[in-house]
Amino acid sequence: MNSKKNPKDNSQKIEDLNKDIEVGDGQKMTTNQGVKVNDDTSSLKAGDRGATLLEDFILREKITHFDHERIPERIVHARGSGAHGVFRVYDDSLKKYTKAAFLTDPSRETSVFTRFSTVAGFRGSADIPRDVRGFAVKFYTEEGVYDLVGNNMPVFFIQDAIKFPDLIHAVKPEPDNEIPQAASAHNTFWDFVSLSPETMHNVMWLMSDRAIPRSFRMMEGFGINTFRLINEQGESHFVKFHWKPLLGTHSVVWDEAQKINGQDPDFHRRDLYDAIEAGSFPEWELGLQIIPQEDEHKFDFDLLDPTKLVPEEIVPVLRVGKMTLNRNPDNFFAETEQAAFHPGHIVPGIDFSNDPLLQGRLFSYTDTQLSRLGGPNFHEIPINRSIAPIHNNQRDGISRMQINRGKTSYHPNSIGDGFPEQAKVSEGGFASYQERVDANKVRARSRSFMDFFSQPALFYNSLSEAEQAHLTDAFCFELGKVDIVDIRQRVVGLISQVDAGLAAKVAEGLGLEVEAPEQPINHQFGADADEADYQPVTVIPKLKSSPALSMANTVKGNIKTRQIAFLTADGFDGDSVASMKTALEAEGAMVKIIAPRSGMVKDSAGNSIKVDHSFLTFSSVLVDAIFVPAGKASTETLKQTPRAVHFIDEAFLHCKPIATAGEGRELVAISYVKNYPKSNPNDLDLENLGLLTGNGSGDNLAKKFIKAIGNHRFFEREKLGKIPA
Repeated sequence: MNSKKNPKDNSQKIEDLNKDIEVGDGQKMTTNQGVKVNDDTSSLKAGDRGATLLEDFILREKITHFDHERIPERIVHARGSGAHGVFRVYDDSLKKYTKAAFLTDPSRETSVFTRFSTVAGFRGSADIPRDVRGFAVKFYTEEGVYDLVGNNMPVFFIQDAIKFPDLIHAVKPEPDNEIPQAASAHNTFWDFVSLSPETMHNVMWLMSDRAIPRSFRMMEGFGINTFRLINEQGESHFVKFHWKPLLGTHSVVWDEAQKINGQDPDFHRRDLYDAIEAGSFPEWELGLQIIPQEDEHKFDFDLLDPTKLVPEEIVPVLRVGKMTLNRNPDNFFAETEQAAFHPGHIVPGIDFSNDPLLQGRLFSYTDTQLSRLGGPNFHEIPINRSIAPIHNNQRDGISRMQINRGKTSYHPNSIGDGFPEQAKVSEGGFASYQERVDANKVRARSRSFMDFFSQPALFYNSLSEAEQAHLTDAFCFELGKVDIVDIRQRVVGLISQVDAGLAAKVAEGLGLEVEAPEQPINHQFGADADEADYQPVTVIPKLKSSPALSMANTVKGNIKTRQIAFLTADGFDGDSVASMKTALEAEGAMVKIIAPRSGMVKDSAGNSIKVDHSFLTFSSVLVDAIFVPAGKASTETLKQTPRAVHFIDEAFLHCKPIATAGEGRELVAISYVKNYPKSNPNDLDLENLGLLTGNGSGDNLAKKFIKAIGNHRFFEREKLGKIPA
């Protein structure tokens, strides 16, 4: 028999087998072995009422695969959502800092996959708990995969990775009853915080509005750790990575977040997916804070301390490129769920620092993927594959996809002519930065890490009045869930080291006295440490506030993708709706028609438009602003619809813009809003509070409304008192 292959036979190249499968017209159902299936709806039985037969290989394969469809969820960052996109650097100005081609060649468009996530909750938790958000970007560069793995907060809770299991055990549901889900408001988390003053900076961020973002598309990202950039000459610069959203950085308020979790627990996930499907692609600029090697010790904090940030007023953020997310995953599990990120996935031109949190992460991520994705070949899953060719001597293992030909799987070898051979640095080979190391092996931490309170104070002092009030309320809410008084008292003591006024407000809300400890408790050293090691370092920073830390100073005026609810009923003024809708959509906003019932709603001329949601299935917390059009009959119906009145009250409580045209103002007049401001309850033309009125179809109202929406929120209302909504 001729042993040569017939070029016309049915064999396929391995690369053909790895092609993605897309369901389309004309395809026949098969088993996983390619056998066409005649009946996928009934199992094989001994008679139509008899026992199911074990020989039914179609049933066995289908059920077996179903039984094993779930993989272990991530220990942290279990609930997330992702999207594909591209990144391009603006110019070649970074060549003096790094040799990474994707950061220096503006002609290259680098594909990316970005995943956003919460930290503490399980996969089935809701999208808007008070929590840190993960922000991980996988760059498919021509030099290999680079993963920038960070959060939406620039600092972390702990300084050394050895404490990470303790942190997560503390914030996760308590082990005796598995309560609470996706929440830090409970005894064990705050017990850990009260005994670990290094956590206070991240805790301040967690209690701020940064912990309840309006959208993944409207939050910043940070690499957290300090990395290095290495140029062609082998010179090193320290770098901090930032992602700056072009839509600005915005949040919801806490009462709103709790209601959103009930109304739509997939709020963030749906928001990202819908925006991309609508062609409103989310965009971020990549920012770098670059610090010369010789300036490592010039700051009043330690650059390697992950609980510290570098204020932008001291080291400006250079915006060097833009990431655009433009494609949703085709299969959530295969892509988003199986995506494996790792801060140790770097390319030539980027290297590590001695940040002790980073050093521990380099071990933890690989170890986690081995367990979660079944073995050492997780890099061969399509979403994780490098676009750069893979040539090494690693073989076998669970779920091996690549078929390596040849006799050798070792180096050095002569049988395979020495291939794959090592690459010289001049050929793109990776070489670690040659940092001089001369030290004793010690299990200790630098005293330069012992300043726990100056940067939390900087953060608090940088916030707007409204942000400070929200942070105070958050502390009161969270600690109010702690039923061990000693823990509450210890935390208030730590807060007093950050800001005495804040501590007094929190203590009052909890019914406590401020009892600042003579020295903050510090349980981060070993049993044999000297007592002096327990003493925090007091630093008086040169910078008293940093405007970049306040969301009040974010980008405003852009209303692209903002969700606007039009409250309607039969008899609304068609021109009022049409003119406002046209004006808003021209600015990129998205209009939702809300009515007492689903289906269609008619204007005063008898013309019908489609209702997007009824009041029964929709709420003000799911939109950014409210418009009530003119129309006498419509307004009268809405006045008799309690959910419509509540819509107004709730939106006003959450400081959202509200515009009314013509008779539409009467709906506001019967709501609780009529009592605000108390000094002049009949004046509803309160533009400074985001409450706008106008005639039926004039464009002047639309211009004012667009400006108000661009302001995001009107927190001045909170000074007037709370509406019971």
